[in-house]
Amino acid sequence: MVKHIVMFKLQGDADVRRETALRFKAALDALPNQIDVLQSIEVALNENPAEDWDIVLTAIVPTMADVAVYAKHPAHMAAAAIIKDVKQLRACVDYTC
Repeated sequence: MVKHIVMFKLQGDADVRRETALRFKAALDALPNQIDVLQSIEVALNENPAEDWDIVLTAIVPTMADVAVYAKHPAHMAAAAIIKDVKQLRACVDYTC
């Protein structure tokens, strides 16, 4: 099993970041029903205004190769397009557990 953990920092004012993050979260939450290799996904919005990152997700797939399958899936690509214009930073860790 592989955990794929990603954090995003968005740009723009707080209202734009929050609205975009909520749309992105809704799209990501729908992915397990659309991508066979995606066993689960948890998406959360940062509630601590003292921190810089806006969104965190943890996705679980069977193998490291499945991370690429997930990443290239059209439903995932459509979700990623939601934050394309406001994504400032992305950090990712993939590990086998």
